[in-house]
Amino acid sequence: MKNGVKTVTKISTEYIRLEQFLKLCEIAQSGGHAKAMIQSGEVQVNHETELRRGRKLYPGDTVTVNDQTLTVE
Repeated sequence: MKNGVKTVTKISTEYIRLEQFLKLCEIAQSGGHAKAMIQSGEVQVNHETELRRGRKLYPGDTVTVNDQTLTVE
């Protein structure tokens, strides 16, 4: 995945939690790594910094980490 490239990640449920999404997209290697990224303010959901790892993501939401933007589908 290149910086700035929008990638669409499909989920098979109604929603996915932010921490799980980061692991699914291989941005975080583990739940602990995802938690640290979120708590340090590195993650934005729909252009706003998100500090809750349990944030529910629905199709159409965007997640930005390190200049990479991913869309939940």
